Amino acid sequence: MVYNEERANDLKIKIKDTTTKILSGMDGINFISSHEKTDYVINSLMGQIGLTPTLNALQSGKTVGLANKETLVAAGDIVMKAAVKSGSLIPIDSEHCAIFQCLIGEENNVIDKLILTASGGPFYGKNKEELKKVTLGDALRHPTWSMGKKITVDSATMMNKGLELIEAHHLFGVSPDNIDIVIHRESIIHSLAQFEDKSVKAQMSLPDMKMCIQYALTCGNSGKREKSRCKELDLTMIKSLTFQKPDNQNFSFPELARFTVKEGGTLPAVMNAANESVVELFLKEKISFSDIYDLVESMVQKHKNIKNPNIIDIIEVTEDIKRHFISKFA
Repeated sequence: MVYNEERANDLKIKIKDTTTKILSGMDGINFISSHEKTDYVINSLMGQIGLTPTLNALQSGKTVGLANKETLVAAGDIVMKAAVKSGSLIPIDSEHCAIFQCLIGEENNVIDKLILTASGGPFYGKNKEELKKVTLGDALRHPTWSMGKKITVDSATMMNKGLELIEAHHLFGVSPDNIDIVIHRESIIHSLAQFEDKSVKAQMSLPDMKMCIQYALTCGNSGKREKSRCKELDLTMIKSLTFQKPDNQNFSFPELARFTVKEGGTLPAVMNAANESVVELFLKEKISFSDIYDLVESMVQKHKNIKNPNIIDIIEVTEDIKRHFISKFA
């Protein structure tokens, strides 16, 4: 499977004397994700492009290890119905993997609230005037995680935490009002679950996505653990763990995400599609860092919400927004 069709054609020429079949584009991804011999799909595609392969896999009865935030943000209700009906969904993002682990064995206990931890990104502590001056290079220097450019910018704006709030709502059936976010600069506690008796469980480890990927591949629904090569956490070396409330005034996206998921319909997909479009513009240095907030919030405010969308509605809304930004910044 080679997503780029031109490169796929180059490969076909190079191996033309073999019987190997080369797939490309979305057709290729969807073919693999729903193929009868596929039993486990890991979706780590970047952006809303991951939506249809996830749905196809779940509707075909596959287990999906999900590392694609935008799938649940854009169409969480539809995706979760497919997961309940015919497939299985296991989160790979560190925050949701942590909560998933905290809930193992807690089936009979009521979740009081979930607590998502956030590193705060590279601009923690900055105000709006300071944010106007940051550069692309500044935004791509994450203090903790090594990630792709899009998700690194999302971390800098705190949009990633907004997307994760929406994900957590769908994955664990918790009201958006009962999902808190705390700044935890050390990135040792990856998220927490608080129960009805006010006891709190946290999952802790050094920041290493290999642990989350391995757990998703091996845990099943029982929480079974396997040995790994991840580095051991030594709390005497860490010495302290700190927590602060998020700055919702200068980093407004988590609360915007909370608003869109409470409103429901196509609004979360609109926010997500607008963010994807403007982050791409920022990466091409066509807009400033502060413009990201203004453009996304404006698009959410202008959108005429479709309350009970089907998958076609969501895809059409997304494509409309992307066309809007392409024409505006051509």
